[in-house]
Amino acid sequence: MHCLKIRFYLKERKNLDILEVIRRYGPVTRTEISRITKYNIVTVSNYVNNYIKKDLVVEKGLDISSGGRKPTLVELNSRNCFVIGIDIGPANIIAALTDLSLNMITKVKKSRPKESMEDVVSKSIELIYEVIEKSQIEAKKIKGLGIGISGIIDSKAGTVRDTDPKRGKTAANYISIKNLIEREFGIPTFVGNDATVAAFGEKRIGLDAEIENVLYMFSDVGCGIIIKGEIYAGAGGSAGEVQLNVGGEEDDLTKDLGLFRSGSINLGILDSGVAAFKSGKSPKIKELAQNKVENVDVEIVIDAARQNDPEAIQILEKAGLNLGVRIAYLINLFNPEIVILGGGMERAGDLILEPIKRMVRRLAFEEPASMVRIIPSRLGDNAVSLGAASLVIREIFINA
Repeated sequence: MHCLKIRFYLKERKNLDILEVIRRYGPVTRTEISRITKYNIVTVSNYVNNYIKKDLVVEKGLDISSGGRKPTLVELNSRNCFVIGIDIGPANIIAALTDLSLNMITKVKKSRPKESMEDVVSKSIELIYEVIEKSQIEAKKIKGLGIGISGIIDSKAGTVRDTDPKRGKTAANYISIKNLIEREFGIPTFVGNDATVAAFGEKRIGLDAEIENVLYMFSDVGCGIIIKGEIYAGAGGSAGEVQLNVGGEEDDLTKDLGLFRSGSINLGILDSGVAAFKSGKSPKIKELAQNKVENVDVEIVIDAARQNDPEAIQILEKAGLNLGVRIAYLINLFNPEIVILGGGMERAGDLILEPIKRMVRRLAFEEPASMVRIIPSRLGDNAVSLGAASLVIREIFINA
C-alpha cells in the first residue's frame, strides 16, 4: 500500500473525521464530536463504541452537565498504540516514537551515512531498535512505521532518487526499503517524500484544523503541498520539487534561470559563510567558528547575523530574496492560506522571513498575497519524523 493515499470510502472518511476530532480535542463528548463533524449523534455513538471495543478509544470521566445526565468524555487510548516516524534527511536520520495523539515519547538522531542507500537503511534500522529500547514500549504495541525520505520519489517505478550531487545522485528502490523494514519489525511501513511528509505533520499538529491549503518550503529544494486538507503528491509522488534540473553547459535559455536553481538544502548559506570566513569579510563568523573553517555551519552564520554582523546579514538577505522568488510564484499558482518555512531555515526567524515577504509583496499578485501568511515551522527539525508518524496514524484511523 502506498503511503500517500488520499481517496476514501465513506466509512473511512467517517473514521478519519471522528478519530481526528478525538485526537485534536479529546477528552471530548460524543455530542461535541457530532457538532464538529456534522455527523448525527447516533452515527457518532456507534463509531465511538466500536473504537472502544478495539481499544483505540477509552471513556474518561464525565463532563459538566447543563441539566440531566452528565455526558461521558472519550479520548484516544494513548497507552495501547504507538507509531514510529523516520526522517531520512540529507545530513541526519531521526527516529521518533509517538503515541496516537502524536505526543513524542522518544527521539534518536544520528548522522546519515555518506555511503550507499543500503548503509542508510542499516543505520535507520539501528535507530528504530534504539528508539524502541529507549522508550521501553512493548514492541507489540507499535502498530506502524512511517518514513520521510529526501529525494525524488517515483511511486510507479518504486524508486527514490537522491539529488545530492556529492553522493552522485544515486537511485534506490524505496519498495525494497519498505519491505526490508516491514520484514525486520513485522509492522506496516509507509514511505513519502520528506517535504510532503513535513507539510502533513505541520497540518496535523502545528495548524488550526480549519486551515486547508498549505505549502511547506523545505529550503529551495522541495515543497510539500496540502490542498483541501489532503496531501498532493502528483502522479508519481514527486510533486513539489522546486529546483530546476539544469545540467550541462548553459545556453541562452538556461542562463536566465539562476533564481530557480537550487542553492542547496541550506539555500547556499553554508557556502557563502565559508567564503566570508576565507575572505575575512566576516570576523564574527571566524570568531564563532573558533578560527577553523571546518566549523562553519548554517547555525554559525545565523548567530553571526543575530549579532549584527553585516556580511552574515547580507548572506541571509540574499538567501531570503532568492527563496522569495519561488514562494511568490507558488503563491500565485496555489493561492495557499499558509506558507511554512522549514528545513532548518526557520531558525533564522525574521532575518530570512522579512526578505522573503518583501519579495512576495513585490512579485505575487495582490489578491493571493494579501490572504497568505508566511510563518516559520512550528515543528522544527521534528517536522518530517512527526509527519511520518502522522501518516501512520492516519492509516490506523481510516482502517479502524
